[in-house]
Amino acid sequence: MPKKAIVFLAEGFEEVEAVTPVDYLRRAGVDVTTAAVGASRTVKGAHGMEINADAAFAELAKKGGADAGFWDAVILPGGGGGSKNLAASKETGALVRAMAASGKLVAAICASPAVVLAPLGVLKGRKFTCYPGMEKEVSGAVWSSDPVVADGNIITSRGAGTAGAFALAVIGKLVSEAAGKKIAGQVVVPGETI
Repeated sequence: MPKKAIVFLAEGFEEVEAVTPVDYLRRAGVDVTTAAVGASRTVKGAHGMEINADAAFAELAKKGGADAGFWDAVILPGGGGGSKNLAASKETGALVRAMAASGKLVAAICASPAVVLAPLGVLKGRKFTCYPGMEKEVSGAVWSSDPVVADGNIITSRGAGTAGAFALAVIGKLVSEAAGKKIAGQVVVPGETI
């Protein structure tokens, strides 16, 4: 049975940070669902791209999608506005907190580690990274300048330029290191071959 991941899309999300993980994870055989935060399935990104999500989160909640046991991973793209809109969603926060507490994989990139995960208490005592400069807003966690940081079931990354490495790290934890290397070769990550 394939692993299941939910990728939240909130108005103002960073497009590369959402689409790259969705693409790479689907290539790795993960059952990925994009969920719009809000009533509309169509979500406008930070640079004007509109994405039609697979479902509005409210629709998924009616089918058990608000239960942390339903998913194996949650992925939170960044973007200044997108991160703030994710943080404002009580439903998103409740699912992320429950998944983190139950040991499920929680992955956030760009502003989302600082704006979403830190206020939820998910980063407390953890090593993390985020968009440069936003680490100053996080207390009780250990910041790293690494492009991607994995600490237990939490994966964080710095921004759009690290979206590929972020997605591969998620695959490595969720599926296997071999699957991550295979996808790296398929998408021609420098130094990797098929």
